[in-house]
Amino acid sequence: MDKKVLTGALVLLIALGMVLNGAGIFGAESGAGTAADPVVTKSYVDELFASLSSGSQSDRFQVVEVSAGAKLIGGAGTELIVRGGKATAIDNGIDGISDLTAGKDLKTGNAVSLNHLLLVPKDDGRGLYCEARSWVMVKGTYTIL
Repeated sequence: MDKKVLTGALVLLIALGMVLNGAGIFGAESGAGTAADPVVTKSYVDELFASLSSGSQSDRFQVVEVSAGAKLIGGAGTELIVRGGKATAIDNGIDGISDLTAGKDLKTGNAVSLNHLLLVPKDDGRGLYCEARSWVMVKGTYTIL
């Protein structure tokens, strides 16, 4: 009988220790926001998204109106989408502008399709020649000549 009482007391003592440790009384404190807390709070995620989405204007598309006969020359990594008007590509003499939508390289004089995403890979004079007044969405650096 003494063995049963001793075993029961030992089990009760172990259970009590586990409960108290889980409550943080004997264990290390692992409050919200500490390195020991594996859960990420909603407010932290909201703050992170807000900081990521508050980029500068160059990180967003801008609508640029380009006059007929003008050139829009893009910098390295500039993205272009012709939304209205009529434009042709300007290459650098060797390589053209990447038409990511069609999956082809546009050389000087090639017509640019409306609503196609174009990429200027280097800052070497590539861009668009607007034959008619055009509206171009631009993300990145550019110059109008």
